[in-house]
Amino acid sequence: MTGTRGLGARWRRRRPLRARLALAASSAVALVVVGVCAAAFVLIDYQMTRQLERNLALTSTEVMRERQNWGPTPSDTLCQYPASSCFQIVPADPAKDPRKPYGLPVSDATRQVAAGRHAAFYSELTVAGQPVRMFTTRLTGKDEAVQVALRSDSVDRSVEQAALALSAVGGAGVLLAGALGYWVSRTGLAPVARLTATAERIAATRDARHRIELPPGPPAREDEITRLATSFNTMLGELEQSVTAQRRLVADASHELRTPLTALRTNAELLARAGRLTDAQRDRAAAALGRQLREVTTLVNDLIELARDEEPQPLVEQVRPATLLEHAVGVAREHWPEITFTTAIDPAAAAVAVPGVPPRLSRLLSNLLDNAAKFSPPGGPVDTELTFTSSELDLTVRDHGPGIAEADLPHVFDRFYRAEAARALPGSGLGLAMARQIARAHDAELTAERAPGGGALFRLRMPVPAA
Repeated sequence: MTGTRGLGARWRRRRPLRARLALAASSAVALVVVGVCAAAFVLIDYQMTRQLERNLALTSTEVMRERQNWGPTPSDTLCQYPASSCFQIVPADPAKDPRKPYGLPVSDATRQVAAGRHAAFYSELTVAGQPVRMFTTRLTGKDEAVQVALRSDSVDRSVEQAALALSAVGGAGVLLAGALGYWVSRTGLAPVARLTATAERIAATRDARHRIELPPGPPAREDEITRLATSFNTMLGELEQSVTAQRRLVADASHELRTPLTALRTNAELLARAGRLTDAQRDRAAAALGRQLREVTTLVNDLIELARDEEPQPLVEQVRPATLLEHAVGVAREHWPEITFTTAIDPAAAAVAVPGVPPRLSRLLSNLLDNAAKFSPPGGPVDTELTFTSSELDLTVRDHGPGIAEADLPHVFDRFYRAEAARALPGSGLGLAMARQIARAHDAELTAERAPGGGALFRLRMPVPAA
């Protein structure tokens, strides 16, 4: 049994899906057609047999009414050459049989019916070479049985003709089922074939811009295959965006690295000819080289961080954003002594802990604070506030600088994006992009908006898991 199942599984694996679907659909329809034909044959046979038995019962009733007092009677000559119906009356006691022999067979069951010890019954037999069906019942009020016989060859021929007709219908139905199964497999799997062709074309060309053609119609009428194709198109759109973003990142990174690398090469070549330089020139070149190396190192580290989409699970722990905020503000005060940083922490938020990676969350906060300090005027304040609701922490960082232009708001978190007012300031344009990526990795939402009264306001909403 196991070997049979294994052979069937290997056969299914070796056949394409279209052939298996066509075979399954054809088999299902063919099974229904054969079942209907078989049921129709059984019903026809039963109905015609029942009709013959009804005629026998009616004839026996007529015989009993007309020949109630005849006594034992042998069958008439019709039973020798059965053309229609014939009858005979048989007593329970064989000694009372008539002198003439019976034309219909008399059995012990017939005697028992005459004596009232056996129920009436039907039987099939052959008389004078012709098939007949006989009904044996008890004569009312007497120990005698009435046997009535009718030819059944016409019924048998009708049943045979019905069997031949139903066989022809069943055969035609099986052929039609095969054709329908093939059509269903081709029609039903057409979107799958288009999906496969699109996937193979993308694999061959490495171009994610291809899409699967969808049938026209409202989305409410889409079937499972159409929804699969729609999902595949959505996946291709996401893949195209990912590939485009990757290419843009590589192009932007190469553009951003070209300037500092050129400066590094210039200063390195200058220091290679240190014998021709004065001590002051050599010191300036060395300082510039060190500064540019730090910039390149920071930029490369930022690119590596951006290339990571999610946080490593082993590094996730329960952290208190209030503590991280206080530490980040303290570090920012050291880096930006000319900026005034203010912190307002809701007492309800001070003890709230969320799952996260502390160094990454600290990097997010430091990027927001550095960005706010960079755009704040000297001596201007940078306000931070942390509040807690029933389901999330709300952290805001606000500066009092020129704010964000309406045209720049949709792009402030793009990689390497720098507004017109920020191009003269230091930075690579990766800080806010990294901040949003860290926020998304922690299931948080980071948004930017124009603050009332001027300046920019960045809002970080962090969900707090239920206890």
